[in-house]
Amino acid sequence: MGHSVEYAPATGLLSGIWLLVAIPLASAAVLLLLGRKADKWGHWLGVLAVASTFVLGLSMFFQLRGLNPDKRSAELSLWDFIAVGKLEVDFGLLFDPLAGVFVLLITGVGSLIHVYAVGYMEHDPGRRRFFAYFNLFVAAMLLLVLGNNYVMLYFGWEGVGLASYLLISFWYNRPSAATAGKKAFLMNRVGDAGLAIGIFMMFATLGTTQYDKVFNGVSALSGGTVLLMGILLLLGAAGKSGQFPLQAWLPDAMEGPTPVSALIHAATMVTAGVYLIARSNAIFSANATLQTIVVSVGALTLLMGCIIGAAKDDIKRVLAWSTVSQIGYMFLGVGLGGGAYALAIIHLLAHGFFKANMFLGAGSVMHGMHDQVDIRRFGGLSKYMKYTWLTFMMGWLAIIGIPPLSGYFSKEPIIAAAFEREGWTAWLFGMAALLGAGLTAFYMTRLFVLTFHGPERYTADNKHPHESPFIMTVPLILLAVGSIAAGWLMSTSVKDWLLPVFGEHQEHHAVLPHAAINILGIVVTLLGAGLAWMLFRNGTAEQEQPAGALVRAARRNLYTDAFNEAVFERPGIYLTRALVYLDNKGIDGAVNGLAAAVGGSSGRLRRLQTGFVRSYALSMLTGAVLVVGAFLAIQLGWLA
Repeated sequence: MGHSVEYAPATGLLSGIWLLVAIPLASAAVLLLLGRKADKWGHWLGVLAVASTFVLGLSMFFQLRGLNPDKRSAELSLWDFIAVGKLEVDFGLLFDPLAGVFVLLITGVGSLIHVYAVGYMEHDPGRRRFFAYFNLFVAAMLLLVLGNNYVMLYFGWEGVGLASYLLISFWYNRPSAATAGKKAFLMNRVGDAGLAIGIFMMFATLGTTQYDKVFNGVSALSGGTVLLMGILLLLGAAGKSGQFPLQAWLPDAMEGPTPVSALIHAATMVTAGVYLIARSNAIFSANATLQTIVVSVGALTLLMGCIIGAAKDDIKRVLAWSTVSQIGYMFLGVGLGGGAYALAIIHLLAHGFFKANMFLGAGSVMHGMHDQVDIRRFGGLSKYMKYTWLTFMMGWLAIIGIPPLSGYFSKEPIIAAAFEREGWTAWLFGMAALLGAGLTAFYMTRLFVLTFHGPERYTADNKHPHESPFIMTVPLILLAVGSIAAGWLMSTSVKDWLLPVFGEHQEHHAVLPHAAINILGIVVTLLGAGLAWMLFRNGTAEQEQPAGALVRAARRNLYTDAFNEAVFERPGIYLTRALVYLDNKGIDGAVNGLAAAVGGSSGRLRRLQTGFVRSYALSMLTGAVLVVGAFLAIQLGWLA
């Protein structure tokens, strides 16, 4: 980044930034502490808390917008959090253009998901507890994006991890849900460790964790230091955002209730990694090798997500792998640097609308089909679920990038930016992004067609599909509107809005004209969608069919789970067993053996203490005789 970073103190309404975190956090505390006393109205408290936070965040956003571009920031220091030696950490918050758009996304889309969840969780006995965890999740995510230093970000980071564990394993009586929650928690811990070490490294090299001081001091660091620090931050980002090699937890998170899937995959948790890299743009832009690594991770992950998603039959898991792929596009954008930072944020915001729309639409389908999730057993639902079908269609057209919907305005510019890299990598990453667009159109069209069109393939339990209630369809309609318009609206304003954060963008020459790239993107998209329509318009086989090597690999997640099990899980289990054996037989054996030896010896010595005087007199006489005998032997020279 070519400009100095400086934040202005918070004034006016912006001095209440802390309320953005405090309101949902307080509602979560109330719902948890009151317990069953709040069962009848707790869900509405959860909705009110997040909705009021959105209104407050929107008011602050407009106040920030009214300031001069070079003064669009508000930093609030609440108290000194850590002051030990040279380490000084401020418990402070920062509301700037980047934090502002994330606050609106989290609370705006989050509010609609909360309203939807009121209807979706209506008959669940744990609904009050669910909304408590939901609001805890929102509060943690807001702390993550509003912290003014990396320690505050890390607190929110860990809070998001905790809340996601509670929500993914919400139905903990199901073994699959409990396992998925643990898997998400443990895999995130790997990334969290990288982030923590990266923060330690910041303090060791720069003496601070404050954003402005870190970013202004990066230029003084060596290239190797910046590279290592960036890789550690990237590891943390990959964990939270489900990017290679830490993507395996994200599809399993579907074991939680559908509103959880929408919140995690659309507006909150998976966007945390993108936020971390975007916020740390000064670090990543300072090293070209580091940027190439980020771009490589994004390109590889977006292709993996597309390939695996095309082989899945669970409606939520298809959308989950779609999220993995779309976040890959965002990583590709932030890795490209320059103006692509803003492009990645635009796609992130548009993705928040259309992916929340489709996840909630999937929940609506499940609601009308008695919790069936296998798309091979749907078909023809457009006749029975008009609102769900129409709103899901808007999300489908948006994600595959059909103009003029939002995905076209957010994803196509990232593909064009990939072709602007210098050298042969422009073709490599540009073609990867272009191929991803075609694959996205293929597997998302497959999902849409098999669910809503073609012959009816219901099981005996699903003979009467029906539309969801009004409280669930209204959020779908509003999110569908966002899926249509959000990309165009944001593409015309977000770039300029984020200039104070990312700085001026230098234009680069692309290996292909932008018009040609856009035409290629549309053609590839139409080919992918058309192929899927031709293959699946008449339905698909309900039974497992013989498949080629690529399909078999995709069904097994490209063997990434098998790799993790073989390389990490099993050796870890064997190592743990070996250490337990060593501890039991070695360390504990030595301690227990010494104790047994002392106990046995003392037991034998104790037998000499008989309590009879004659025995003691005989012992004394024997000792005296031995001593006298020894002296005589010495005098006579027998013991020379």
